[in-house]
Amino acid sequence: MKELVTQIMEWTNEKKPFAIARVIQTWGSSPRPVGSAMIVSAVGEMAGSVSGGCVEGAVIKESKGIIAGNSSRRLSYGVSDDEAWSVGLTCGGKVQIYLQAYRHPSEIWDTLNQSLRENKSCTLITALLDGENKNTLISPGGNVIGNDVPEEVLTKASEAYAKRSHDLITVNETQYFIHVFPRRSQLLIIGAAHITSDLVQLAKLHDFETIVIDPRGAFVNNTQFAVPPDQLLEKYPSEVLENFELDADTYAVILSHDPKIDDNALQILLRSKVAYIGALGSRKTHEKRVGRLTEMGFSKEEIERIEAPIGMDIHAQGAKEIALSILGSVIRIKNAHL
Repeated sequence: MKELVTQIMEWTNEKKPFAIARVIQTWGSSPRPVGSAMIVSAVGEMAGSVSGGCVEGAVIKESKGIIAGNSSRRLSYGVSDDEAWSVGLTCGGKVQIYLQAYRHPSEIWDTLNQSLRENKSCTLITALLDGENKNTLISPGGNVIGNDVPEEVLTKASEAYAKRSHDLITVNETQYFIHVFPRRSQLLIIGAAHITSDLVQLAKLHDFETIVIDPRGAFVNNTQFAVPPDQLLEKYPSEVLENFELDADTYAVILSHDPKIDDNALQILLRSKVAYIGALGSRKTHEKRVGRLTEMGFSKEEIERIEAPIGMDIHAQGAKEIALSILGSVIRIKNAHL
């Protein structure tokens, strides 16, 4: 749904009534995953997709009444083998969609859109009750906005967010869709090395926020980036890492080849909650790194969080392939829960 924020804001500013449809459950080879969304205006304009083209027409027809009544409805569709083939799948499936009027102004929707624009995490809980329009938002600060829900629902929402996975639950005979919006993944790159430019370019293709940190002005100022990082900081890691959320949506790559810089970052990262830490260097280089970290008081378990040699084993040759192997490792960890 993040890709719809600009259009949603445009229609909201125009005071244009519209409905939002979200995929809440799938069976078989559904063309679009749970969480996919589309918006439909009262005159049939649309943005986004819930099936890749198979059922959008039917959803648009349903939207007019939903918008007029400021209500909601659960819709179920079967995607035939022929329809699935037309959108690139080998077989069909089933999809369940929740269609609801988009209310504006609304504290819930306004906070959700602002969070998505500012790359902040939040969770939207929707009670799946036909004819009603009940939403609850757990905001980036942990505040609960909107309709009251049982404590069990909030607990399940917290668990779903921890797994970065949407969920469909039933509590007290009411079904709820938990729509998780984790912030954009953050890639911290320590060192403006020769691989860094290629890694930034690849990471941007996969929608990572890229932050390059290196105190060496010669490297920061002379590295040629085909695609610039989101942030390029001429600082020691210890000077700036506390400014970032070192959590499960953060991945750290150590590339500087300078122990003064590498160790400076690792002393913070190893005791943080980042999802991945990888460090460039040969096995002998890593053995020396392990020795230094052990002397600093880090445990074997903490040190073993470091992937070294870094990256997936693809027999990489040259900076571009090394960057590819590194991002492969990062994405492997990122998608491990899916």
